[in-house]
Amino acid sequence: HQLQLTIADLLTEVHDCHHPIAGGLYYEDQKREAKRRAADFTANRVPKFLGYFERVLAQNPRRGGYLVGGRLSYVDLSMFQMVAGLRYAFPRTMARIEPELPGLLALHDRASARPRIAAYLASKRRLAFNEDGIFRHYPELDR
Repeated sequence: HQLQLTIADLLTEVHDCHHPIAGGLYYEDQKREAKRRAADFTANRVPKFLGYFERVLAQNPRRGGYLVGGRLSYVDLSMFQMVAGLRYAFPRTMARIEPELPGLLALHDRASARPRIAAYLASKRRLAFNEDGIFRHYPELDR
């Protein structure tokens, strides 16, 4: 459960990029602070968190390309969503650091290629990323 909690910590930091002062305030009301928060997040926190998970993958004794054990788990699915969300919200940052994350990208691709997950991703049930969710793309936050 430790890995899932660490993913949850990263997700909180994603949210805090567009709402660094208070969740009840509009993004526009805290834009200046959001830019400052996102600058640190993209420069330091994203590489730190994703680098940690890349090392976890490499150190998994099963060597199957999963974060825990030898088969897909809820932690892997959470990381799949994290990678997809970060690619949407922070495409420039992800393009910069993805060469250092071959294991995580392979995990993302394997998860999305699973038949049931691929069917879900192609269905109307899968909500597209947008500016109302946790992963929001504001170009000014991704420098």
